[in-house]
Amino acid sequence: MKKTFFSLFAATTPGFEKICARELRSLALPDIEEVRGGVEFTGDLGGLYRANLWLRSANRVLARVGSFRSRDFPRLYQRALQLPWGRFIKPLTPVEVRVTSRGSRLMHSGRIAETVSSALDRALGRTGNPPTGDEGKGAQLVLVRIEDDLCCISVDSSGALLHRRGYRSEAGAAPLRETLAAGLLMKSGWSGTIPLYDPFCGSGTLPIEAAMLAAGKPPGSNRLFAFMNWPRYRPGLWQALVAETVRDRADASLPFISGSDRDAEMIEIARRNAHRAEVAQEVSFQVLELTAQSPVPGPGLVFCNPPYGTRLGTAAGLASLYRQFGQVCRERFPGWQVAFICPDPRLAEQTGLSLSARGPFSNGGLQVHLYQTEL
Repeated sequence: MKKTFFSLFAATTPGFEKICARELRSLALPDIEEVRGGVEFTGDLGGLYRANLWLRSANRVLARVGSFRSRDFPRLYQRALQLPWGRFIKPLTPVEVRVTSRGSRLMHSGRIAETVSSALDRALGRTGNPPTGDEGKGAQLVLVRIEDDLCCISVDSSGALLHRRGYRSEAGAAPLRETLAAGLLMKSGWSGTIPLYDPFCGSGTLPIEAAMLAAGKPPGSNRLFAFMNWPRYRPGLWQALVAETVRDRADASLPFISGSDRDAEMIEIARRNAHRAEVAQEVSFQVLELTAQSPVPGPGLVFCNPPYGTRLGTAAGLASLYRQFGQVCRERFPGWQVAFICPDPRLAEQTGLSLSARGPFSNGGLQVHLYQTEL
């Protein structure tokens, strides 16, 4: 059977384009090019499945349906009508169209969405009211981006955003998004060969993502994707790709990965999350005050997302906590590297550590930096 290749786009958090491109190269996918907000690449169905299965730093993977110039709605309709919608959408699948338009004569996003939806319905032979459901499946997301009269139409192959790995059904206050945690781990240079410790682990996202990275466990192996409802979905191929990952990590040897928190309830949540992520044997959690940590010889990496803002309460309390954190790192972790996430350089300075900063990165709408040093 002749392979069909797709023009694909992995959307990322700004600043993660290089990390995402590196991940795609490790999957041997062709035509990789970093662009603003993501990475363009090419792949057949297997490549599209592998990208969704393995990408840790991307938010979603899009398949380009078509690109053309349009300066009026009749042309938009006619060009959209000619696109190969049948490759991606079943006649009974509901569709959600989202539009962004900049520097174009077509500015009314609602009318653009209606025009593309009408063309799509006609192309699929749908008449009357649009479908409202397909055996319980969610709507297929179609993204329309128009810049300077160039219209690019894509379908989302991921469904729920890729940070929804399926293991974190419980979380504490201000949890770190999984894709951000994994991306910043890779940004820090940690490759899964030295120990990692998180003294503010909360619901366990950082240690769990570290364990999955070190163990070579793909983040997408325990969830559903939008492409599974496409007309040409090949479940046998998908199952073979997932089974292949289990064989590949059978002999994985991991460093010691651990997390602690003063909140016993959060530690129990972290343990349950690790169990759902299938890394309960690879990561250790314990209830521990920051200052109760015994000295640990290096090398290793202390990596954490300390409290900030309303998560602790007062500015004085925050400054005291960061000074305490810096002191514990110096006294208890000789020879270790330290990396932490913080939105406020004044707070980071309270650690008294000689820091370099990378970023900013967006964490739930808040701009944060990655601060690093070596003790």
